[in-house]
Amino acid sequence: MKEKGRSPEAATGPTIPMRSFLTYLAALGLAVLAAGLLVTRPEVVPDSALAGLAGDPVAGEAVFWAAGCASCHAAEGAQGEDRLILSGGQRFASDFGTFVAPNISPHPDAGIGEWDFADFVTALQEGTSPEGRHYYPAFPYTAYRLAERQDLADLWAFWQGLPPSEVPSLAHEVGFPFSIRRAVGVWNLLNLQDDFALAGDLDAEEARGRYLVEALAHCAECHTPRDALGGLDRSAWMAGAPNPSGSGTIPALTPDRLTWSVGEIAAYLNDGFTPDFDSAGGHMVSVIRNMAMLPEADRLAIAAYLKTLPPAGE
Repeated sequence: MKEKGRSPEAATGPTIPMRSFLTYLAALGLAVLAAGLLVTRPEVVPDSALAGLAGDPVAGEAVFWAAGCASCHAAEGAQGEDRLILSGGQRFASDFGTFVAPNISPHPDAGIGEWDFADFVTALQEGTSPEGRHYYPAFPYTAYRLAERQDLADLWAFWQGLPPSEVPSLAHEVGFPFSIRRAVGVWNLLNLQDDFALAGDLDAEEARGRYLVEALAHCAECHTPRDALGGLDRSAWMAGAPNPSGSGTIPALTPDRLTWSVGEIAAYLNDGFTPDFDSAGGHMVSVIRNMAMLPEADRLAIAAYLKTLPPAGE
């Protein structure tokens, strides 16, 4: 017998009409999408953050060599003054595709001659192009974001005097889904750091070496292993890594693996010869050409920093 005064709805509780439920799901989906777009948006350094910075091109040349710009952006095999022509074209294989270094010479069309200083710093420290697109992290903005902006101002001043090149940039060879640039914003959320990997108290020489290695020279990009998404594994900092080319491994630079003295490391960074009279090969040849342009004190500082690293795997 049906109980008086109670409808079937009252017995089972209120129901939500299907149309309202779908509207709710759509609104929730849009909210999630909007939040995702917000947190993965390309970041920009405003002009106001750079006010008062004046660059010194002489100091900027040292930054140029320390930052290794020619190692990637000069033509393959470039020698001498030709290393100042940043026409791009070198290819870098990875698990995500092959990245091709672009023309970053001051050419107004083929290069970055139309950029201003804020565009330059935004690219180097946020990985964002003047068009508001993410750069791929094959470009080591993850390290350059730790650079002092005065150094970047000096570098920009030096850049103005570099020779322009009209060689066009080539497209990266990256397939789906890695070709979705917005996804780099998610990668940035997981991997961008605003502190040095090596913490703790360092003396002035060691701190200078840390700055050179971690911020400018971005040595960890090759000498530190990566996780499945391509981010640096900070728990194995400078502990060696597979060679992205697929040939061999890149050696560890931790003191338990690299047992050379501070003086021997500094000498190797100057002339490329190891203590047992072997010589540098591969991409390291270009790196040493850069390091040889720095003051001896900087090479000694890099060596001192390497001696402070924890053993590989600890």
